[in-house]
Amino acid sequence: MVKVSDANFEFQKVIAIVGVSLMAIKFFAYYLTGSVAILTDALESIVNVIAAFVGLFALYLSAQPADRSHPFGHGKVEIISAAIEATMIMVAGGMIIYESIISFLNPGEISDLDIGLVLVAFAALVNFLVGRIAIRKGTKNRSPALVASGKHLCSDTVSSVGILIGLFVVYIAMALGYDARWLDSSIAIIFGVIILVTGLKVMKECMDDIMDKADEEVLDVITEAINEYRHDDWIDVYHLRMIKHGPKIYIDMHVVFPRKMTVQDIADEVDELEEAVAARYGDAIEISVNPVPCCEFNCRNCCRNCFDRDGDFERRVVWTSAMLCCDKPHAVDPRIMIHDGSDSIKF
Repeated sequence: MVKVSDANFEFQKVIAIVGVSLMAIKFFAYYLTGSVAILTDALESIVNVIAAFVGLFALYLSAQPADRSHPFGHGKVEIISAAIEATMIMVAGGMIIYESIISFLNPGEISDLDIGLVLVAFAALVNFLVGRIAIRKGTKNRSPALVASGKHLCSDTVSSVGILIGLFVVYIAMALGYDARWLDSSIAIIFGVIILVTGLKVMKECMDDIMDKADEEVLDVITEAINEYRHDDWIDVYHLRMIKHGPKIYIDMHVVFPRKMTVQDIADEVDELEEAVAARYGDAIEISVNPVPCCEFNCRNCCRNCFDRDGDFERRVVWTSAMLCCDKPHAVDPRIMIHDGSDSIKF
C-alpha cells in the first residue's frame, strides 16, 4: 500500500514536469504574438515552476520519519512551502500588473494571435485539470503544500481564460481594422489583481496553519466517530486539542473513566478510542488521552451499573465538537461547572 506522503510526493513531480512544459509553450506563444498579456501568463509560469520544485522538496522532507530533533516529524515544512508559494503568487501578480502598465503606456505590435490563442488555451486546460486533481488529493491527504500548488495552477488557469477572452476580442477587433492593443494590457492588469488576491488567500490559510487553527471538518468527523463508538465507560470527553503537521494530525483529549478502573482497563479503553478515530483516518492521526477519574457530578450523565454511584442518572450527554473542545467537563445541570481536583464541587 502506497503511503499518503509518497503519493503526495509523486503527484508533486507531475506538477513540476507539467509546469516546465507549459512555461515553454507560453513563452513560445509570446515569441509568436508579442502580446503582453501572454507574456504576463508566461511570467507567472516561471513562478509556477519555482513553486513546484519548492513544493517537491517540502513534500520530500515532510515524508521523512520523526527523529530526535523533530519528534513530531517534519510535516510543518509543508506550511513553509505553502507560504513561499503564496508569496510567489503575489509576486507574480505584482509583476503582471507592472508589465501591463508599462505596455499600456507603450503598446507594442501584436501578430499571429490565432496560433497564440490555441497554445494558451491548451496550457489553460492542462493547468486546470492538474490543479483540480492536486487540490482534491491535497485536501484528502491533508497536504498544505499540494493544496497550495493546486490553487496556484487554478489561479494560472483563471488568468489564462481571462487573457484568452480578451485576446479573442483583440483578434476580432484587429481583423475588423480597429486598434485594440490597449485592451491587451487592460486585461492583463485585471487578472494580475485577481492573482494577487489569490496569493493573499493562500497566505491567510498558511497563517491559520502556523497558528494551529483547528480544522472544523476534522473535529466534526472525530466527534461523530467518538459518539458512534462510545460506550458506558466513556463517561465524558473534553479539552480536545489538535495540531497538524502536514498530513499528520495529533489529538490530545481528556476522558473521564470510572474512578475504580485499573490501569489495564484504562489502557484497553484508550485503545478502543484510538480504533474509533482510526476507523475514519487510519494512521494519519495520533491520539494522546489523559484519563480523569469520575466525580460525583458525573453521575448525572453516567448510565453505568455502578455500586459507587453518588447521584441518580438523568440523561446522557450527546457530544458536539464544541463540547469536546471545551476545557471543562460536562454535566446535565448547567450550574455545575467543574470538579476542581478536591472532593468539592463548584456551583
